[in-house]
Amino acid sequence: MQPSFSIENLHKNFLVSGIDEAGRGPLAGPVVAACVILDRDNLIAGINDSKKLSKKQRKKIFLELREKVKFGVGIIDEKTIDRVNILEATKLAMLAAYLDLQKKYNLFCEVILVDGNFKPFVKRDKILEIIPIIRGDQKSLSIAAASIIAKETRDEIMENLHQEYPQFGFNKNAGYGTKFHIAAIRKFGICRHHRKSFEPIKGLINANN
Repeated sequence: MQPSFSIENLHKNFLVSGIDEAGRGPLAGPVVAACVILDRDNLIAGINDSKKLSKKQRKKIFLELREKVKFGVGIIDEKTIDRVNILEATKLAMLAAYLDLQKKYNLFCEVILVDGNFKPFVKRDKILEIIPIIRGDQKSLSIAAASIIAKETRDEIMENLHQEYPQFGFNKNAGYGTKFHIAAIRKFGICRHHRKSFEPIKGLINANN
């Protein structure tokens, strides 16, 4: 399935944005969301679900999106994830992304398309509809663009964390629970960017107490 602008075109008389996130599953680092408004008359070629693009393709499209589209980003750290749980943290990241876009461009989205099966926040400002779309990054170009920006932004954060904590291989695993990463946790312990509420970290902490 290739994302298109067909869902956005159902709401062509309104200002439409797409929201997606990256980083719900990793054992370390933040969850990051992006909110994107695409120009229906000047769509960027190659936009797809970020998971279906190679790293090189994704990076190229990300750089083009960053130059040409209006977008906001929301970043919620691991401490908040541990405090409120990953679903609530994802909702906070999505709200933060929406507010960031609004603040940067003084734009008020009227229809928001969200990847997933939940509405991340209640209607506010000039929002008329918030529409959850399961596998939205495979159906909507706006959501797919948000998935690329969220993923690339988060990967940059994890590559920077790798400079501080090279033993965990964050530049390659982005904080996900690979065999290498879990072995490193068992050998070196955790750092301040690990999510203490996630297994197997939670179990290791309890076992050592």
